This record gives sequence, structure tokens and C-alpha cells, in this order.
Amino acid sequence: MFVDFLPYPCDSGRVLTNVAVIAFDGVAPFELGILCEAFGIDRTDDGVPAIDFAVCAEDDRPMRTSMGFTLQAAHGLDRVAEADLVAIPAIKGGMASDAVVDAIRAAAARGARLMSVCSGSFVLGQAGLLDGRECTTHWMHTERLQREYPLAKVVPEVLYVDAGQVVTGAGSAAGLDAALHIWRQEYGAAVANTIARRAVVPPYRDGGQAQYIARAVPDCDADTLRPLLTWILENLAEDHSVEALAKRALMSPRTFARRFRDETGTTPHHWVTRQRVNAAEELLERTEQPIEWIAGEVGFGNAATLRHHFVRVRGVSPQSYRRQFAC
Repeated sequence: MFVDFLPYPCDSGRVLTNVAVIAFDGVAPFELGILCEAFGIDRTDDGVPAIDFAVCAEDDRPMRTSMGFTLQAAHGLDRVAEADLVAIPAIKGGMASDAVVDAIRAAAARGARLMSVCSGSFVLGQAGLLDGRECTTHWMHTERLQREYPLAKVVPEVLYVDAGQVVTGAGSAAGLDAALHIWRQEYGAAVANTIARRAVVPPYRDGGQAQYIARAVPDCDADTLRPLLTWILENLAEDHSVEALAKRALMSPRTFARRFRDETGTTPHHWVTRQRVNAAEELLERTEQPIEWIAGEVGFGNAATLRHHFVRVRGVSPQSYRRQFAC
């Protein structure tokens, strides 16, 4: 049901250069800040492409945020008409004005990409853009989203859903995961990872991971899997079967598999496979090594296995990815 990567917008040949974030009364400042962090900071000194970024609003009146303070946008909704990506932060109550909804519909009609964070998905639903599409929101609101927009295909608990033209992020920080996903689609893994390092966040959490982690804080420091995860990343070519990893973690395979899902929100196989694909992406971008060599370096063993997993995750072959993103 969930697809990590879809061909949009690669098949269209478009490149993200212009982002507009819409603010409104009741906007959540944290989610607004996430979008500013993801797209509004000049990172050209680090090799990240420049983005023409703007926060827009219906008019120049101060807006009251969900936390009680006010802010004022420098741009009106006419700025939305220029954007390749229009982003909607969380909103208290989940309803925007008719002018905002009209601007979003117009952006969608001309082919712009739409992104929401947390309850911003309700505004996309209000605009009719979730009908027939898979989508998500904060886990506390998924039932309400499905109830209010019954034609939407709400996927509960995942971090984000990429439905092609529309990307919906779950609660709060999952919006940054969704933004990094878009950066990765547009400019490749190296650029997305640079942004993640600057933001001091994990470079990759795939959309299918659970937004609610059963054991966000381990029972005690000795139980955490963080050292093991670091070792896996540094030794991707090793045997990372559940049995092998459980032995290294001094657990039974069953206990290890349960603990892994509790702490990461996904299975060992899914997590390791995605880290291998992510590593392959960077090698395809940064080196001219043959596909067979890259497959061995990241632990897939041979080019056929690498291609199988790469196409499933990325939607394109390793060769096509290299042609698009090679430095």
C-alpha cells in the first residue's frame, strides 16, 4: 500500500527551486519552523542548491499562532502562484480561509507539488486534494481525517505518505522526514544527507516507519540498540540477518526482533535494506565504480540484488539514478 518513492517529479523533468509556505491564523509555530528549516536556510556553501523561499499569508495583518504569539508574513498569496512546492504547516482547528483554499487549488491545478505537516493535511482535504489519494496526519487525528474526508485513503501511524503530487507528513518532526524525502527525490541522497547533518537529525527515516515508537526511551542505557545500529551502518557488507544481529546484541532472535521494532518502528530487514539502498545512492552519485562493486560494498552481494531493491525503493534502476544525480 505504501510506496517510499514515486517517479513524480523525476519523470516530468522538473527541479525544485521555489517553495512557498502558507501561514494563517492558528498556525503551529513548530511545524512552520520545520518547513523554514528544511527549505528556507541558505546552504549553498555546503553545496545545497539555492531555493527561492517565502512564507505567505492572505494579507499583511499579524496572525495569531496556536501558541498565542503573533507573526506577520512578508508575502501575499500571489507569491504561491510562482512556487514549485506549496507547503502547509499544522493549523489549530484544521480549517483555512476560502482565499487560502483557492490558492492551494490553483497551485495544484497548474501542477505544483503540495506538502502538508501534521494537521495541515486537513487543509489539503478541505481543498479536495486528498480524494482518492493515500495520505496521513498525526496519529491522534487520523480517524478524524478519515471521517471528515471519507474519499481520502488515510494511512494511520506512518511518518509520511508520498502520493505523487501530494506529500503528507505526520505529526511535528515527521514533517522534516517528509521534507528530506522531497530533497532526496529532487537532488539525490548527498544533498538530503547534508541538510540532515546541518539539522542534526537522522538522514533517513522512510515513510513506512511508525510515527509512534513503543519504547522511545529504552528501559536502561545498556538496552539501547544505538551502538548496534551505528555498527551496522559502518559494516553494511556484513551478515545482518536477524539471527546474526541478535547474537551480536546478546538476545534471542525473537526478543531482538521485538526490541528492534519497539526502538526503530520497523523490522531489522526493512531498516537494513533501506540503509543499504541509501548507501548505494551516495556511491552512485559520488563515484564511478561499477554497479557490481557498489552492490558488494553495501551488502547486496551482486548487481541483480541491488537492482531489485533499488527499483522497489526508488522506482528507477541504479543506472538511471546515476545518470540523473551523479556529481
